[in-house]
Amino acid sequence: MAQEFVNCKIKPGKVVVFIKPTCPYCRKTQEILGQLPFKQGALEFVDITATNDTSEIQDYLQQLTGARTVPRVFIGKECIGGCSDLTAMQQNGELTTRLKQIGALQ
Repeated sequence: MAQEFVNCKIKPGKVVVFIKPTCPYCRKTQEILGQLPFKQGALEFVDITATNDTSEIQDYLQQLTGARTVPRVFIGKECIGGCSDLTAMQQNGELTTRLKQIGALQ
């Protein structure tokens, strides 16, 4: 169930972030991505606490990405990591480049 849930969210051309609303790093990630001009439907925040499978989802994310923590940021089919990874990409200009490459920005 958790594997199917995660896999059906991750798509090419889309940015998906698995979050917990109470997590400060998740809020920071939402803030950073929220400032960018995404195309309609190209950015999705998935609240894993809204399911009954929170820990199973985190277990599967660990299997998939090597880390169980949230946020887990996927640009297209690739996990770029968490909040600090996203912040680093934003600071060095790589974030916008990657988002343009997958066609997620307006």
